[in-house]
Amino acid sequence: MPLNEYRSGAAFPGVIGRTADVSTPAWPEPNRAPEGSPNVLFIVLDDLGFGQLGCYGSPIATPNIDALAADGLRFSNMHTTALCSPSRSCMLTGRNHHSNGLACITEGSMGYPGSNGYIPFENGFLSEMLLQKGYNTYAVGKWHLTPAEATSAAGPYDRWPLGRGFERFYGFLGGDTHQYYPELVRDNTQVEPPATPEQGYHLTPDLVTQAKAMIADAKQVAPNKPFFLYFATGAMHAPHHVPKEWADKYKGQFDGGWDAYREQAFARQKELGIIPGNTVLSRHDPDVPDWETLSPEERRLYARMMEVYAGFLEHTDHHIGELIGFLKDLGEYDNTLIMLISDNGASSEGGPTGSVNEGKFFNNVPDNLEQNLAAIDDIGGPKYFNHYPWGWTHAGNTPFRRWKRETYRGGTSDPFIVCWPKGIAARGEIRSQYCHAIDMVPTVLEALSIEAPASIKGVTQSPIEGFSLFDCFNDADAPSLHRTQYFEMFGHRSLYHEGWRAVCPWPGTSFTESGRRFGDPISYDQLIQLDAHGWELYNLEADFAETQDLAAAERERLIAMIGMWYVEAGRYNVLPIDSRGTQRFAIERPQIAVDRERYIYYPGTQVVPGNAAPRLLNRPHAISVEAVVPEGGADGVLFSMGGNDGGFAFYVQNGTLTYGYNYVADSYFKVVATTSMPSGHHIFSVEFTPTGPVDIANGRGTPAHITLLVDGEAVGQGDLPVTIPLQLGLAAGVAVGADPGSPTMPDYQPPFAYAGEVKRALVDVSGEPLENLEERMRMILARQ
Repeated sequence: MPLNEYRSGAAFPGVIGRTADVSTPAWPEPNRAPEGSPNVLFIVLDDLGFGQLGCYGSPIATPNIDALAADGLRFSNMHTTALCSPSRSCMLTGRNHHSNGLACITEGSMGYPGSNGYIPFENGFLSEMLLQKGYNTYAVGKWHLTPAEATSAAGPYDRWPLGRGFERFYGFLGGDTHQYYPELVRDNTQVEPPATPEQGYHLTPDLVTQAKAMIADAKQVAPNKPFFLYFATGAMHAPHHVPKEWADKYKGQFDGGWDAYREQAFARQKELGIIPGNTVLSRHDPDVPDWETLSPEERRLYARMMEVYAGFLEHTDHHIGELIGFLKDLGEYDNTLIMLISDNGASSEGGPTGSVNEGKFFNNVPDNLEQNLAAIDDIGGPKYFNHYPWGWTHAGNTPFRRWKRETYRGGTSDPFIVCWPKGIAARGEIRSQYCHAIDMVPTVLEALSIEAPASIKGVTQSPIEGFSLFDCFNDADAPSLHRTQYFEMFGHRSLYHEGWRAVCPWPGTSFTESGRRFGDPISYDQLIQLDAHGWELYNLEADFAETQDLAAAERERLIAMIGMWYVEAGRYNVLPIDSRGTQRFAIERPQIAVDRERYIYYPGTQVVPGNAAPRLLNRPHAISVEAVVPEGGADGVLFSMGGNDGGFAFYVQNGTLTYGYNYVADSYFKVVATTSMPSGHHIFSVEFTPTGPVDIANGRGTPAHITLLVDGEAVGQGDLPVTIPLQLGLAAGVAVGADPGSPTMPDYQPPFAYAGEVKRALVDVSGEPLENLEERMRMILARQ
């Protein structure tokens, strides 16, 4: 006999008598999705260009993703914001990135409504919407949607995945991570990877394993309950990490260079019909050297970097195939609405020569060909944080010009595959309707026959800003509903309107032609000149790849579109225009705790992320660690902030107190005590005193004098000729008693936990000399 159930808010329909025998029960109705509701799976790849999937013309093997396309639809006209966090916010909310406060990545927030890094609660996530409708909701992989200063254990947690409608989370909170030593979080707690690189660990298969487990956990209990899985790989973002055998499959395949790749991919794209037959390949980029002008050593290095990238992509495709195969084994594949997309075009952060440490880019440090060549046999392994040169970036965005961070189509046009065997009759077809990442949420809602909620958790919701693509699922000729779309990223602006695109490039059409660099600021006077003379105009109906500038011939149309851009900018909180790049990382942002001059940290706690840690770059500071040294001594890390891409560690090796500094994996410096560590209870300190100017533009932080102390008495001194100017290792955070993740210094294996007892650590940024250290420590602790 079915239970008597009633909906929340309805009157109790049972009978309440004086005793149970004359009463009839009724139960609150569980939150159930309608029978037969499809699962929803978003697969979000990182830094993948329009021309890098096999089914979009690439020579790289992606058979599992190609199979999704063969079972569904490929879109040739999908657009993103040209950067990761902003695009992801669009995918999950259906609102534009400035409406979400994400003009830039969260680490680049600037304190304006369109750029504060805080996605408003009135812009509900798809996870929050579907949770209300009886769905399980899971997020696995890259997040990067929490303000960077709010990712510590102090929270607040309301903008972590579990605070935005996801019931479970496993992945990393930042923009990228080491694929062998990731900074992992499960739900709201940091966790260590389940294995080491030596044991065969790699992040991508781990993410797939966790996603499968989440789905199975619920399906074995409630097989009819649908799920929404947001699956966002760390791939294909740098570091390009993959087991060597995957990269070796591509040996020799890129020896012809990036222009040969472009020609091959371009021809294949026309053959596949993913681009119109009249498309003209965009020009060879002036910032990219001709392959034939490179030395044999350069060609060998750059070809290997691309082999590693290709192996990384095929490896990722393989594990995506395992996830899809799991859905088939469960019988869930046919009724799962799958959307696969990249968050922006291919990335140029490897610079003109590629890099074995992407951290150099974020600190304006030039790469060194000799160093990169010396690393060639280890590229793709755990030792390096590698990225290919921007010649491959240009090739990866075939047929378009430019790349990530710029709003030419190379930065904003991305692969987009939709597969839903039960809901889409078409197989292997191409759709050319104009669309943007903000269209994904309204498309899902219409496919599920769900209206966008008026409120979530009592918060009145803003209007959805995207348009549903549902009509074109089974009608290739359905009209494009998305008629106008603005773009802005680091001052690079464009506007799409009814088949035309106006583009105002900054720093320019190329660095070579403009004489400017990424991150150069736009002044008010320059903006006036750009609006008068800097805009280009393209008719996409006749010129898919933006090769024929019609600004002079269509002046009236261009002027109207410039005005339209400003209308959209006012509507979506785009202003002020701020073109600064890596300089944004140094901007101070509000912290949960008031700023202070002294910080106390403890062992056995979660790593404190860099954005919530003391600001130590280019300023005097001291670090003191209270520890107990056993008889016979003990080795290990006392305090660390960094990884193998940069940072520092204060540690004991061979019984000797040591300060090690990793300057973006370019140079390593060590200051070693002249005496052995004494046994017993002591306070071990390192004092950092700047000795010269900072040159941020050229990637040089202040030089410094280092003093090592035991109980306030100097035991060693040395000098750092250069330090990191803007950002320690991309995953650098405060760790006491160990160096988790990748090793900051190359002379030990992580976590290199201290074998004695660490009680606490004091970080002092007051600039005062270390005098009466024990008394100062006691007084500070008394105030905690």
